Amino acid sequence: MRGPYLDTSALAKWYLNEVRSEELEMYLGVQGQALISELTRVEMRCLLARRRRARDFGAEMEARIFGVFQGDVSRGFLQVGPVGADCYQEAVNLISALPDHPLRALDALHLAVAQSYGARELATADRVMLRAAEELGFRVVPFCA
Repeated sequence: MRGPYLDTSALAKWYLNEVRSEELEMYLGVQGQALISELTRVEMRCLLARRRRARDFGAEMEARIFGVFQGDVSRGFLQVGPVGADCYQEAVNLISALPDHPLRALDALHLAVAQSYGARELATADRVMLRAAEELGFRVVPFCA
Protein backbone atom coordinates (compact mmCIF):
# COMPACT_ATOMS: atom_id res chain seq x y z
CA MET A 1 0.00 0.00 0.00
CA ARG A 2 1.20 3.48 -0.70
CA GLY A 3 0.27 7.05 0.00
CA PRO A 4 -0.20 8.99 3.22
CA TYR A 5 -2.23 7.56 6.05
CA LEU A 6 -5.35 9.62 6.73
CA ASP A 7 -6.94 9.55 10.13
CA THR A 8 -10.67 10.12 10.26
CA SER A 9 -10.38 13.72 11.44
CA ALA A 10 -8.56 14.64 8.24
CA LEU A 11 -10.57 12.38 5.95
CA ALA A 12 -13.85 13.95 7.12
CA LYS A 13 -12.72 17.24 5.57
CA TRP A 14 -12.73 15.55 2.16
CA TYR A 15 -16.46 14.82 2.45
CA LEU A 16 -17.75 17.64 4.65
CA ASN A 17 -17.36 21.37 4.25
CA GLU A 18 -15.19 22.20 7.25
CA VAL A 19 -12.39 24.59 8.08
CA ARG A 20 -9.34 23.64 5.95
CA SER A 21 -11.37 21.38 3.64
CA GLU A 22 -10.03 23.19 0.57
CA GLU A 23 -6.45 22.63 1.71
CA LEU A 24 -7.11 18.94 2.20
CA GLU A 25 -8.68 18.77 -1.25
CA MET A 26 -5.54 20.26 -2.81
CA TYR A 27 -3.32 17.92 -0.79
CA LEU A 28 -5.27 14.81 -1.79
CA GLY A 29 -5.44 15.99 -5.39
CA VAL A 30 -1.71 15.39 -5.78
CA GLN A 31 -1.52 12.15 -3.79
CA GLY A 32 -3.10 9.69 -6.21
CA GLN A 33 -3.97 7.33 -3.36
CA ALA A 34 -4.29 7.45 0.40
CA LEU A 35 -4.29 4.81 3.11
CA ILE A 36 -7.06 4.23 5.60
CA SER A 37 -8.00 1.27 7.74
CA GLU A 38 -11.11 -0.73 8.49
CA LEU A 39 -11.24 1.36 11.67
CA THR A 40 -11.64 4.46 9.50
CA ARG A 41 -14.67 2.94 7.76
CA VAL A 42 -16.39 2.47 11.11
CA GLU A 43 -15.43 5.93 12.32
CA MET A 44 -16.67 7.60 9.12
CA ARG A 45 -20.00 5.81 9.39
CA CYS A 46 -20.28 6.87 13.04
CA LEU A 47 -19.26 10.47 12.30
CA LEU A 48 -21.90 10.84 9.61
CA ALA A 49 -24.61 9.35 11.82
CA ARG A 50 -23.60 11.68 14.64
CA ARG A 51 -23.76 14.70 12.34
CA ARG A 52 -27.20 13.63 11.11
CA ARG A 53 -28.44 13.29 14.69
CA ALA A 54 -27.06 16.77 15.39
CA ARG A 55 -29.19 17.90 12.41
CA ASP A 56 -26.20 19.13 10.41
CA PHE A 57 -27.85 17.33 7.48
CA GLY A 58 -30.59 14.83 6.81
CA ALA A 59 -30.63 11.08 6.22
CA GLU A 60 -30.52 11.50 2.44
CA MET A 61 -27.33 13.59 2.61
CA GLU A 62 -25.83 11.15 5.11
CA ALA A 63 -26.42 8.28 2.70
CA ARG A 64 -25.08 10.29 -0.24
CA ILE A 65 -21.85 11.23 1.56
CA PHE A 66 -21.27 7.66 2.75
CA GLY A 67 -21.92 6.44 -0.80
CA VAL A 68 -19.27 8.80 -2.16
CA PHE A 69 -16.87 7.56 0.51
CA GLN A 70 -17.57 3.94 -0.44
CA GLY A 71 -17.05 4.85 -4.10
CA ASP A 72 -13.62 6.26 -3.31
CA VAL A 73 -12.81 2.96 -1.60
CA SER A 74 -14.14 0.91 -4.53
CA ARG A 75 -12.11 2.93 -7.06
CA GLY A 76 -8.95 2.41 -5.01
CA PHE A 77 -8.37 6.08 -4.25
CA LEU A 78 -8.70 5.10 -0.60
CA GLN A 79 -6.80 1.91 0.09
CA VAL A 80 -8.35 0.14 3.05
CA GLY A 81 -6.08 -2.09 5.06
CA PRO A 82 -6.90 -4.46 7.87
CA VAL A 83 -6.36 -3.79 11.53
CA GLY A 84 -4.15 -6.72 12.42
CA ALA A 85 -4.24 -8.32 15.85
CA ASP A 86 -0.70 -7.06 16.48
CA CYS A 87 -1.94 -3.47 16.07
CA TYR A 88 -3.93 -3.71 19.28
CA GLN A 89 -0.85 -4.62 21.31
CA GLU A 90 1.15 -1.93 19.55
CA ALA A 91 -1.53 0.63 20.46
CA VAL A 92 -1.13 -0.41 24.10
CA ASN A 93 2.63 -0.03 23.72
CA LEU A 94 2.28 3.42 22.15
CA ILE A 95 0.15 4.69 25.02
CA SER A 96 2.91 3.55 27.38
CA ALA A 97 5.72 4.85 25.17
CA LEU A 98 4.13 8.30 24.77
CA PRO A 99 3.09 9.08 28.37
CA ASP A 100 3.00 12.84 27.83
CA HIS A 101 0.48 12.57 24.99
CA PRO A 102 -3.16 12.14 26.02
CA LEU A 103 -3.83 9.59 23.29
CA ARG A 104 -7.31 8.16 23.10
CA ALA A 105 -7.61 4.45 22.40
CA LEU A 106 -8.64 4.80 18.76
CA ASP A 107 -5.95 7.41 18.07
CA ALA A 108 -3.31 5.02 19.40
CA LEU A 109 -4.81 2.32 17.20
CA HIS A 110 -4.66 4.59 14.12
CA LEU A 111 -0.98 5.26 14.83
CA ALA A 112 -0.25 1.56 15.28
CA VAL A 113 -2.06 0.76 12.04
CA ALA A 114 -0.20 3.48 10.13
CA GLN A 115 3.08 2.06 11.40
CA SER A 116 2.07 -1.47 10.41
CA TYR A 117 1.35 -0.26 6.85
CA GLY A 118 4.79 1.32 6.66
CA ALA A 119 3.29 4.78 6.14
CA ARG A 120 5.80 7.57 6.38
CA GLU A 121 3.30 10.40 6.17
CA LEU A 122 0.18 10.95 8.23
CA ALA A 123 -2.53 13.58 7.71
CA THR A 124 -4.62 14.60 10.69
CA ALA A 125 -6.80 17.38 12.03
CA ASP A 126 -6.26 16.24 15.62
CA ARG A 127 -3.58 18.11 17.60
CA VAL A 128 -2.91 15.24 20.02
CA MET A 129 -2.49 12.81 17.13
CA LEU A 130 -0.26 15.32 15.36
CA ARG A 131 2.18 15.63 18.25
CA ALA A 132 2.27 11.89 18.92
CA ALA A 133 2.82 11.11 15.23
CA GLU A 134 5.68 13.61 15.05
CA GLU A 135 7.31 11.98 18.05
CA LEU A 136 7.00 8.62 16.30
CA GLY A 137 8.82 10.00 13.26
CA PHE A 138 5.95 10.44 10.83
CA ARG A 139 5.99 13.36 8.45
CA VAL A 140 2.78 14.98 9.64
CA VAL A 141 0.51 17.03 7.41
CA PRO A 142 -1.74 19.03 9.74
CA PHE A 143 -5.27 20.09 8.91
CA CYS A 144 -6.16 21.39 12.38
CA ALA A 145 -8.60 24.28 12.54
